[in-house]
Amino acid sequence: MAEKLKLDLSLILPDIPDERDACVERLTELLQAEGLEKVHLVREDGSARLCLHYDPQRFSVSRVRELAQAAGAKIANRFHHESLRIDGMDCATCATVIEHALQRTDGVLEASVSYAAERLRLEYDSEKIARQAIVRRIEALGYGVLEEGREAGWFAEHRELIFSGVAGLLLLAGWLMGLAGWPRGLSLGLLLGAYAAGGFYTLRDAWQSVKSRSFDIDILMIVAAAGAAALGAWEEGALLLFLFSLGHALEHMAMDRARRAIEALAELAPRTAVVQRDGTEIEVRVEDLQRGDRAIVKPGQRIPADGQVASGNSAVDQAPVTGESMPVDKQPGDKVFAGTVNGEGALVVEVTKLSRESTLARMVEMVAEAQTQKSPTQRFTDRFERIFVPVVLMGAALLIVLPPLFGFPFAESFYRAMAVLVAASPCALAIATPSAVLSGIARAARGGVLIKGGAHLENLGTLNAIAFDKTGTLTVGKPQVTDVVTVSGSEDELLGIAAAAESRSAHPLAQAVVAEAKRRGLDWNEAGEVEAVTGKGLRAQFDGKKIAIGNARLFEGAAIPEAVRQHAERLEAEGKTTMLIQADGRFLGVLALADTPREGVRDVLSRLHRIGIRKTIMLTGDNDRVGRAIADAVGLDEVKAGLLPEDKVKAMEELGQRYGQVAMVGDGVNDAPAMARATVGVAMGGAGTDVALETADVALMADDLSKLPFAVALSRASRRIIRQNLWVSLGVVALLIPSTLFGWAGIGLAVLIHEGSTIIVVVNALRLLAYKTSSVGESFRKQ
Repeated sequence: MAEKLKLDLSLILPDIPDERDACVERLTELLQAEGLEKVHLVREDGSARLCLHYDPQRFSVSRVRELAQAAGAKIANRFHHESLRIDGMDCATCATVIEHALQRTDGVLEASVSYAAERLRLEYDSEKIARQAIVRRIEALGYGVLEEGREAGWFAEHRELIFSGVAGLLLLAGWLMGLAGWPRGLSLGLLLGAYAAGGFYTLRDAWQSVKSRSFDIDILMIVAAAGAAALGAWEEGALLLFLFSLGHALEHMAMDRARRAIEALAELAPRTAVVQRDGTEIEVRVEDLQRGDRAIVKPGQRIPADGQVASGNSAVDQAPVTGESMPVDKQPGDKVFAGTVNGEGALVVEVTKLSRESTLARMVEMVAEAQTQKSPTQRFTDRFERIFVPVVLMGAALLIVLPPLFGFPFAESFYRAMAVLVAASPCALAIATPSAVLSGIARAARGGVLIKGGAHLENLGTLNAIAFDKTGTLTVGKPQVTDVVTVSGSEDELLGIAAAAESRSAHPLAQAVVAEAKRRGLDWNEAGEVEAVTGKGLRAQFDGKKIAIGNARLFEGAAIPEAVRQHAERLEAEGKTTMLIQADGRFLGVLALADTPREGVRDVLSRLHRIGIRKTIMLTGDNDRVGRAIADAVGLDEVKAGLLPEDKVKAMEELGQRYGQVAMVGDGVNDAPAMARATVGVAMGGAGTDVALETADVALMADDLSKLPFAVALSRASRRIIRQNLWVSLGVVALLIPSTLFGWAGIGLAVLIHEGSTIIVVVNALRLLAYKTSSVGESFRKQ
């Protein structure tokens, strides 16, 4: 009979982004080729584990472990995953050029470039190509690769603006010389200089596009500028290249602002930490912290690593990671996160995660990764450009050739064709969506919401309905005493007797009774001779009395007073669990317990309805009575109760048919299948659980729902801005093409309006960085 061994996948393949990576399949095939009967993934305790089935007659446990580690090392050494920072991209089409070039390179398995984030997501086979060869290929295209932690120098950071400024000065000088009647050769030399400075990066990008057999905006601009020169309109050609380069430089500077909003996350963690080692305190780099180290965090300092409080009490500002507006009290045993700010008390924090594994580090990595994933609108505009640009080039060629055949002057026809090329360049269209996506994801991360890509940012804004798991999502997740009903004696007396008996039990209901008694400041003597009756309750000796606490089944055969019975039935009808309490055969009263709604859930649901969510639905494994009681308390529209995990998937399919776009909100563990079926899966408590970060499309970093309306409203604002940008960019193209075609606008005016629209859409997108929702709905205002 085969035996099984389970190993943590992150230990076997530490560098893969997630378990969907192709390396997992390669590992499975390699291990099965070694003779293991079956290899597959399972999820346990929120983490992916490799389950290996083997014949114990052929393999020992240690041998199976060795095989897995050796196979993992072999794959990790061969297949590399990297996220590289690209330097020198000055337009959205640069990303396409790099992508196309690398995707055709043998050994490169994946290459996805985000102009907005200046990032290349790369997977390559090191047996076929070396990393340095990939870097050289990128450099051959005219771009660079920045090592992590190293920034481009001042000149590199501002070179586009410098070249553009030089082009503008040369253009102005050449134009003034022409007006003053200076020799034409001198002014022409200056204009040629303006051509060279203004067209330097444009010509580079156009040449790379031609080599990669793709047509883009830079080609249109170079052809138009060359056409203007051919007609002798040097001033207009130089103006075209100057304004085009200036527009790109300003666009790049604006996009840098959005990038810095994301990169600022990485700067939150301190660079060093003071730790206790061998009885002394030493300062070490955060990267050198090990699990089990005890870091000393003084008042006002940032916590250096994820861990738990070993000693001390303080309030910690977790806003940098979770977005919570109020500091959270911490005491020994509580979790803390790297980058959060300690309050007025000193803490000793036991490190539980390495710096690269911290919640903050993973947030930064996932946000950077999110920028490389294109949204549906961006994919549409990319397809549109690939068709539109060749059509424009063919149209311009026809415009040059056909009118002269019917007697129209060739020079005029050629000039108008060049003006049409400028007018039809979809520069604003290319940057309209990525600029909004970058700003939206950056703003969400700053607000404690991790959105894993442009598609999820857009999809959040299309939701018509949201389904919620009950336990731990809508409710606190543990029982609390809700009612203390007495028929003899006082409430404190009744609760004190119950707490004395229940304090000897570890059952969640018993602990809830004890917690309520402590909250009321009650004292009690410990009960003796406690006897637990499984499924019914317990019996105990207390102050010389025989105490019995439990449900009605504990008292079978006894005469339960009608008043006690009525109270119990009323409370149970409200979906609560009841405990009857008896002392020496006399019933004293009833305690009611329930998993209570989270604070503020009703307000959250109300805000969701106000921003356009039509239906809110509960999916729960509890019975209908319990589910309905919670739903009525918080204001949910529908309840689907008694559901197993597979039933929740079917429920999501049915909700999708009824409402179209539906999100699922849960804890990311039991609800993972239903979240996968939803339009958007939203996990609670991303800062506390790795699985929430892994399984969801969107993670609310704090363990509360208050950020959900913000996330939905931000998404709708992002979609609105994307639509505005598309209307502006397409509207300008639609306006300028007939204007230049019929001679109402020349090259100069066309490029001025064209570049102006590009800057407008970027500035419009940057408004998302200052986005804030009001208590009533949505509004834009500076923070």
